[in-house]
Amino acid sequence: MTAPIRPRIRAQDIRRRGRLHTALVTAGLLGLGACAAFGLRHPQTAPQPLPTIDRPTPVPKTSARGDGSGLTDAQAQAALIDQNDLGAPWSATRGAATWRDGMLKATTTAAECQRLLDALYADELLGAPPRVAIGLDDTDTDAQLRFQIGARRPADVDAVLNWLKTMPDKCARFTATTQDGTAEDVRVSDAPLPKAGNARQGLHLTLTTTTQDGDDTVLTLDVAAVRVGQDAFALTNGGLGDVPDEATQAAVQVGALRLADVRRQGGTRV
Repeated sequence: MTAPIRPRIRAQDIRRRGRLHTALVTAGLLGLGACAAFGLRHPQTAPQPLPTIDRPTPVPKTSARGDGSGLTDAQAQAALIDQNDLGAPWSATRGAATWRDGMLKATTTAAECQRLLDALYADELLGAPPRVAIGLDDTDTDAQLRFQIGARRPADVDAVLNWLKTMPDKCARFTATTQDGTAEDVRVSDAPLPKAGNARQGLHLTLTTTTQDGDDTVLTLDVAAVRVGQDAFALTNGGLGDVPDEATQAAVQVGALRLADVRRQGGTRV
């Protein structure tokens, strides 16, 4: 079986990148250094209902956390990205995507690869539960992006990043089985990310199933985890077939800048 080929850049992709660039400039988050990072090449939904723009993840009414992140609840909520940061066609999520249970909930005999699948399915790359989280939908491609701010100490986040860095070697290609018994060919590779934050790791996954007629169904999942000082966030951007890579790049860039700005502004969203 040959590896799935990434779609060529189309006119709508160029227009989409232009909208993202305009949104970043308008938000005051794209400087000269950011422009260079944004220009890099290519580099979900949870089992429970996703939080939306109007119904974000609730946070407890306390002013500080003892998890080592140092963020207050107000700062964590203010640091979330939203559809305005990505521009059209992104909008508040409409609910869980069918591919999460259909393809991402799978088992394999490789222990480390199972750990990766479980963490992605449960949205627990940075531990459970996340500090705050939000889900967004791309109405053009039906992709879903989930962005969450973690509640982990910097040393724990670095341990997660170091583990993720081993995945392209340990789990470069393996076979998994879905709940209905369908075999999947899973491939994992590095994904370049903007030089945002203090430490980061990106992964690109494809999960391919083949019907008896020889037709392939491909779930594409871009993953990123970033530490910004004492704080950290993770995101997944997934969909069947085409996934907007530039949205992953922009979400990483904006997420890192937003965390730093919120921390500097003392909880005021910029």
